[in-house]
Amino acid sequence: MQLALKVDVDTLRGTLQGLPPLLRLLDLRKVRATFLFSLGPDHTGRALRRAFRPGFIGKVRRTSVLQHYGLKTLLYGTLLPGPDIGRRGAALMRSVRDAGHEVGIHTYDHVRWQDGVASADAAWTAREMHRAAQRFAEIFGAPATVHGAAGWQMNEHAFRLLDAMHFRYASDTRGSEPFIPLIGELAMHCPQLPTTLPTLDELVGRDDLPETDVVKHLLALSARTAPTGHVYTLHCELEGMAYAPLFDRLLRGWQALGYEAGRLADSFERLKTADLPQCRVIQGSVDGRSGRLAVQQATNNVYNLSSAVPAGGVPPT
Repeated sequence: MQLALKVDVDTLRGTLQGLPPLLRLLDLRKVRATFLFSLGPDHTGRALRRAFRPGFIGKVRRTSVLQHYGLKTLLYGTLLPGPDIGRRGAALMRSVRDAGHEVGIHTYDHVRWQDGVASADAAWTAREMHRAAQRFAEIFGAPATVHGAAGWQMNEHAFRLLDAMHFRYASDTRGSEPFIPLIGELAMHCPQLPTTLPTLDELVGRDDLPETDVVKHLLALSARTAPTGHVYTLHCELEGMAYAPLFDRLLRGWQALGYEAGRLADSFERLKTADLPQCRVIQGSVDGRSGRLAVQQATNNVYNLSSAVPAGGVPPT
């Protein structure tokens, strides 16, 4: 059974401080993963504009954002200039590839993409994606083959650009199984390997789930096996730092269940893309996460889709 580990690297702090210990832990457990990098300026402080979104304040309180990200990071892009992650962290990023992990694109400017892409036009979307692709090629000397959108935020232009920019596969969505996105009546070529399991920051601190039960809860969900396995998303800012003990327990638990944890590439190579279902992508909600995300329409009851709207539409306020 395959379980792909998708590591989102959102901030400069996550790149410089969370990445090295996470690499050591993965090496200790003899596991390889897919690392998706934020490649441009760190404007994390601008995310505070989401304060009025439903669920945002609750998540901030529940997950101790100040503790995990640090005051300096939370001021980037507001009271402090946003440092360039790609320039400051290029050598570390290349060390990830050199250690045998897969590397790909998360975004250029994380907050700009997460807060802007859902309602953006084709020109805005293309500009942001090409900036990320250019910076990735500068750092690694080759084009990226895998894309995983910041905050699971996409629009129809971005899905088309994945094809035009020749990505082999992507993990931009939440869902239950790999699929081919349908945009309008047209099936895209670039398959989606969606995140299928909740993330630790969606579970830690919930009133109905004591922290001691978080790992047990995730392992119980993982035990509900599917022919195509699972995709789990983690963050250098969390699993590479304060959540490292929880993540280590997860790794050992998955191995005990018989899972082979690895890269998105490993899961993709096992797929027959011609047999994948064609699914639309909608704007849906996820327990423990604020706002609307890009979600596979044919999905399971982990996701609350009762107020979903078509992808690229305007999420309800």
